[in-house]
Amino acid sequence: MLIYLAIGMVTIFFLYMLAPSLITRLTGYGVLRQGTTPKQVAFTFDDGPHPEYTPRLLDLLKLHQVKATFFVLGAQAEQYPELIRRMDREGHQIGIHNYVHTSNWLMLPGTIRHRHLERTADIVESIIGTRPNHYRPPWGLINVFDFLRLRQYRIVLWSIMGHDWSRERCQTSLRSTLLDRMKDGSIILLHDSGDTLGADGNAPHYMLQALEEVLLQLKTRNLRCVRLDEMA
Repeated sequence: MLIYLAIGMVTIFFLYMLAPSLITRLTGYGVLRQGTTPKQVAFTFDDGPHPEYTPRLLDLLKLHQVKATFFVLGAQAEQYPELIRRMDREGHQIGIHNYVHTSNWLMLPGTIRHRHLERTADIVESIIGTRPNHYRPPWGLINVFDFLRLRQYRIVLWSIMGHDWSRERCQTSLRSTLLDRMKDGSIILLHDSGDTLGADGNAPHYMLQALEEVLLQLKTRNLRCVRLDEMA
């Protein structure tokens, strides 16, 4: 009996959690992870807004005339609505990233829909008057029911992960990682908050230093930074 129970649990794990994430990572089915237009790249920032680092990031993007996409947590947007308004006012795209940073593998479909997606979309819409339609699940992990949301939200992953939740990585290799790997259509994953479990709290400070150098180099490569909704 215990063997059948174990087999059933493994099957549920595979069908509900592991298989959908493997499919998206290996085939790109149902997700946006790479653009196709030449000379375009998209910078995306997760886990904010943060009261210290997001304003500094917005200042930097404005200085370099760069438009980006922010995948915000509903709880953070609720707490710092003025930063959401500033993102929108300065021409950036706002997507959603659950209400708090909880994996879709650990929640039931109804919980994800009502307590995270719809709740966060409602918060953003109440602040800027526009409902977000791009969604990045925390850690990029989806379950099989997330495919049912494709008509409502475009699920976004990435082609370059900066690993910028580590202060050491930001200081030593983030700049070279981005410059070496960026190419036409790259979608770059970075973070404007270090408050997520497992992240260094001050890692965004060093991410911003590396990003400034990268943005200076991009001008010599003739790459244009665009929002995800501008990327084919």
